[in-house]
Amino acid sequence: MRWHLIQRGNNRPVYLYAEEDYRFYLDRLTELSQQFGYAGHAYALMTNHVHLRRTPERTGSAPLTMKHLGQHYVQYINRTDKRSGTLWEGRFRSCLTPSTDDVLACDHSIAWTSYRANGGGFTPCWPTRRQVGQGAKTCPC
Repeated sequence: MRWHLIQRGNNRPVYLYAEEDYRFYLDRLTELSQQFGYAGHAYALMTNHVHLRRTPERTGSAPLTMKHLGQHYVQYINRTDKRSGTLWEGRFRSCLTPSTDDVLACDHSIAWTSYRANGGGFTPCWPTRRQVGQGAKTCPC
């Protein structure tokens, strides 16, 4: 079965600040998905939440992947920003996308979420941590 997962930041703050954060999140997602058997199909990384469409290859791969991904990312942000505490609103939310029509609708929704968040462009443009610290919301491109 294919799943649409959503993981939100606690109180919905920005928790993906800069390009290196997005890269760290995607690198860990790729690594853990391979380790636990969790095939990826579509994603949208927003500043305060994530949409993923994935297919577990075995029982328990979704919660294991998301648990470890969440732990890795929280540790990364806490070390980087010299902070402590959680980032996540709680456990990820998910729903099945059983039919081909559901999968297409889900992928369309994920693509549009990314499209709208990027001001009508599909290519994300992330500010650096320094630019965020200076008040930037997007990079100057």
